[in-house]
Order: sequence, then C-alpha cells, then structure tokens
Amino acid sequence: MVKNQKHAILYALSAVFLWSTVATAFKLALMQLTPLQLVFYASTFSWLFLAVFLLVNGDYKHVKTAFLTKPLLYLKLGILNPFLYYLILFKAYDLLPAQQAQALNYTWAIALSLLAVPMLGQRLRKVDIVALLFAYLGVLIISTKGQFTELNFESPLGVGLALLSTLLWALYWIFSTKNTDKPVISLFICFSIGLPFIALVLTWQNAWQIPTGKAWLAAAYVGLFEMGITFVLWLMAMKKAENTASVSNLIFISPFLSLIFIYTLLGEAIHSTTIIGLGFIVCGLAIQKLVKAKR
Repeated sequence: MVKNQKHAILYALSAVFLWSTVATAFKLALMQLTPLQLVFYASTFSWLFLAVFLLVNGDYKHVKTAFLTKPLLYLKLGILNPFLYYLILFKAYDLLPAQQAQALNYTWAIALSLLAVPMLGQRLRKVDIVALLFAYLGVLIISTKGQFTELNFESPLGVGLALLSTLLWALYWIFSTKNTDKPVISLFICFSIGLPFIALVLTWQNAWQIPTGKAWLAAAYVGLFEMGITFVLWLMAMKKAENTASVSNLIFISPFLSLIFIYTLLGEAIHSTTIIGLGFIVCGLAIQKLVKAKR
C-alpha cells in the first residue's frame, strides 16, 4: 500500500470520530436490549461486515488455513473477544453513567503493561509505574466523583466490571502477540468462534428476543462502528501512515470528544471530576507512549 500521511490522518480521524460515538451508542442500545442480547446482535452485524470485507478483498480463502494452523489460540481469543469482553463491558455500561464507563475503559493500555510483566516476561519500568499511578488515580477520582478519601463508589460492581473488561482486553492483545495472521482475518475467526458461545448463553438464560426496529438499528450501529468498520479504518490509517506515532496520537482526542456526545445526546451532566480524572488517565497513557516512541 502506497504511504500517504494525509490519507492516513483522514482514516484515523474517521475512526476516532466513530469510536467517540460508541459510548453514547452503548447506552442508547442498552435501553432497547440487555447486555447479552446486545453482544449477540452487535457481534452478528460485525461478523457479517467482516465476512463481506474478506470476500471483496479476496482474503476469505485464507480463513480456514489460518484457523487450522492454531485452533486453540483462536479458541482462547474468540472466547475473550467478542464473548467475555463485550458482555462484561456492556454490563458495566448498563450499571454506570456513560462518562464513567468510557473513561475507565481507556485504562486497558495500563492493564496491558501490568499483565505483560508476568505473561511476557517484561520488566515494569519506572515510567510504567508513573503511568500506572496517574491512570489509576484518575480512575479513583472518576469512580468516587472526587470523594476518594471516603471510597464512596456510585456502583462498585459497575466499576469492578469496567476494570475487569480492561484486563480481558489486555489479555486478548497479549495472546494476539503470538498470532501472525492478518488482523481482519483474525478478528473474523474470533467472531466466528465467539458467536456460538453467546448464542448458547442466550439459550441457557432463555433470553432470546426479536428486536424492535430501534433495537436492530442500535445493534447494527454498535456492531459496525465499534467492532467492524472502525477497526478497518484504523488499520488503513496505520498502513498508510508515513509516521505512525503522529497518527496514533489522534486517539487521545476520542475520550474528550466522547464526553461531548454523552452530554448532547444522552443529556448526562458531565462532572468536573470526570474531566479531571480523564485528564490523569490520558496523561498516564501519554507518558507511557512518549517514552516508548523515544525508545
């Protein structure tokens, strides 16, 4: 693919804009569907998009070979994403205000650094510790609305699930380090494995429901713009980029842009502690990223 920084930035900004809307989309979708139902229908839309994408670009023929080469790895990845990760994430969004859930979800990169120590044998450097302190201080400020001396959490279960989702997402990426297949092929296989598990749980819980028109639209939006199209846009941005660091830094716009959508479309009053806590989280991520870029 021919490198073009302007095109890369356009792809990246498109992805960032769409990712900024998904916290709002999650809450709107959860007004129509349960977390389990949303995971299933959204994952179905994402699976269909990825299948069409692979058929169009001719990579569908490589799916079977990729899976048969490492079936156990894909089984682990598919159970993590979309099954466990999105089920727990959507439950967290169901319990928490959107502004809290989306901010906590951005700490997954810090969780990745922590898990990489025992699982990949990496060292926890001073910069990682500083980033960790910044990020989780931000988590504490957001979760307690600034009353962190009293540790008065609005929804302890919601906060716990949001943080658990970051660990699951970090695990997914750690296991993915062993995978050399094309990202879209890998994601399609993961969704192909995850969907039957979600369907089994829906059957076990007797939770099947024919969605209303609004519910179909909500699930389609989440499936396409959180799990499908946006992922491809971001991959395109990385492939086109002449300077990947400057393009990937655009992701830091997303959490703050997301607050605007949460305020205007959901009508949530944005607490000053959310902005302060999110600032700490982003600072932690930025510190970590800048040091890695220098290295």
